[in-house]
Amino acid sequence: MDPTELSQHIVAWLTSAVTASFGAIVLVASIVALWRVFAKAGQPGWAALVPLYNMYLSFKIAGLNPWLFLLMFVPLVNLVMAVVWGIRFGAAFGKGGLWSFFLLVLFSTIGLLILGFGSAGYRRQRFA
Repeated sequence: MDPTELSQHIVAWLTSAVTASFGAIVLVASIVALWRVFAKAGQPGWAALVPLYNMYLSFKIAGLNPWLFLLMFVPLVNLVMAVVWGIRFGAAFGKGGLWSFFLLVLFSTIGLLILGFGSAGYRRQRFA
């Protein structure tokens, strides 16, 4: 193996390691944030660890029919549902539509951390 090839392998390995580490940090931050948000909404925090159940509960917290989360598996419909969910979820914590769109739909980990650790309180919503 020549030095150029070796350096390419090292760069590839380091890039993979950094990317995986960043992904793990974001995953842990998302779970902690969702746990706190669920606790604020009076739901069990451990639900943040259960993949489909946490979507079900987040739709319920947003005041939507919880079974609408199944639409998140339909291509293109999921984009619309993500925006609807984000705006309704933010409204359940007293946040406006623009805040909800940017910080719950586009940068969800940051938005959930703000909701979970900030002063926003949960306002119970009724199903749409």
